[in-house]
Amino acid sequence: MIIKKTFQNPILPGFYPDPTICRVGDDYYVATSTFTYFPGVPIFHSKDLVHWEQICNVLTTPEQLPIPNGSPENSETSRGIFAPTLRYHNGTFYMITTNVSDELGNFIVTAKDPRGPWSKPYPLGSAGIDPSLFFDDDGKCYYCGTQPRREGAKYFGDNEIYIQELDLETMQLVGESFPAWHGALRDMEWPEGPHIYKKDGWYYLMISEAGTAHDHAISIARSKSLFEKFEGHRGNPILTHRNLGYSYPIVNVGHPDIVETQNGEWWMVLLASRPYGGDYHRNLGRETFLVPFTWEGGWPVINPGKAIVEDQGIAPDLPLFIPSPVPAREDFNNDTLPLHMMYVRNPIKENYSYDKKESHLSLKCYTDLLSSYDTPTFVCQRQQAPSFKFQSKLSFDPASDTSKAGIAIFQSQSYNYQLLVSKKGDKSHIQLIKVEHDNVQTVCEKTLDNFYETLTLRLIADQQDLYFSYSCTGSDYSDFVQIGDVQNGRILSTDVAGGFVGTTMGIYAETGDSSADDWAHFDYMEYVNA
Repeated sequence: MIIKKTFQNPILPGFYPDPTICRVGDDYYVATSTFTYFPGVPIFHSKDLVHWEQICNVLTTPEQLPIPNGSPENSETSRGIFAPTLRYHNGTFYMITTNVSDELGNFIVTAKDPRGPWSKPYPLGSAGIDPSLFFDDDGKCYYCGTQPRREGAKYFGDNEIYIQELDLETMQLVGESFPAWHGALRDMEWPEGPHIYKKDGWYYLMISEAGTAHDHAISIARSKSLFEKFEGHRGNPILTHRNLGYSYPIVNVGHPDIVETQNGEWWMVLLASRPYGGDYHRNLGRETFLVPFTWEGGWPVINPGKAIVEDQGIAPDLPLFIPSPVPAREDFNNDTLPLHMMYVRNPIKENYSYDKKESHLSLKCYTDLLSSYDTPTFVCQRQQAPSFKFQSKLSFDPASDTSKAGIAIFQSQSYNYQLLVSKKGDKSHIQLIKVEHDNVQTVCEKTLDNFYETLTLRLIADQQDLYFSYSCTGSDYSDFVQIGDVQNGRILSTDVAGGFVGTTMGIYAETGDSSADDWAHFDYMEYVNA
């Protein structure tokens, strides 16, 4: 008896939304959205579609990823980079996306090697969001995007999917744009996330509809020409979980991209969420899932016989790929951050140092707060499971009593928790701060019996119950004292906080004194799923 390999969804757990995929030979590459986090647009590599290794971040300079400070409209955590598309053509990789926070708008960057370096951005001046690229058999390239209906939108989200030729020499759109499709259902809002594919003489246009929340769905249309009317499939939507109810463990499926393997199998990557902790709370954000499909009668059939995304499935018929593991603990022994760690908005690089204390990452206490729309001194990584442990060891002896440092779990500037250490006279002072709906509240504070230059800070999440604690002994794994009562993690879900991002946690430093020169030294960050 042949035992087939299985795989576990999501293939990219945590805040990795809007996946896009391309194949080059027997190598597969996936990229995802990052919004106002920096660097932007991670790329992952695989050979089996199941196990993935991050190989780069595409947008690594302020020129490629300009995010303004201080603007509730443009600096909000869920602004920035929307929905990339990754494609390969004639020896060059193309990544096209939208920066909704800057006049750069829709732009392209290119690279000969997916690991980079990636080029300067080429702004396109095109309208709307969610741009995609399609390379036809004759070598011509076409832009496909989303914008409000040209004849006038009847309501917010009344969009059209449009196509226009792109001149790769000038990186400019040429000719007239064509309104290819308005989606599968009448009065359906937010047809978006388009991708074009060609198969058996047909051009296929696959999109998402109904927004990226619970009603999210995937629909498809086809045409014999890029500039003739696309006809929707009578079986649309070809995939949705909205009919499965709010208690189903995988929800809001959508925003797909597809790939054919070298063995002739077809697979789809898409986003979805995993609510947990009772009711409907999606702290992990939108994650990347994998689902098989086949073609029948000229149309795709998703996960035949089931038509849903499952948490486990039969793996692709591809050789096993073993990626380099991401260590649970980052000891800051190198002079660069690992690829999976991020900043909020464009970092002020002078506020981060590997030289202040050996084998530590030092953060300068800065006046931009985590609860602001500015540039806090904050290094973070994604939450990847409902229950986890996160901790860091801090060495901190500030001169200003307004300087604070510690750990935080962050959904946005408007919803987060912070466990911060400061100096009160000759003693250490600890505060647990909750930011909810922009209201900053100290929920618990404690002055210790002595000054402890080194403290270990810990957060344990048991589903939606958050436990914050500290240790004065210098031990990494014992003698922890809980501070405050159990806190409610539900405020960190998109269902409470809004927006499009998932939760991150990291290390942070702040001050209320602009003349202060206080630095917090972090020995490590450790994240372990329970």
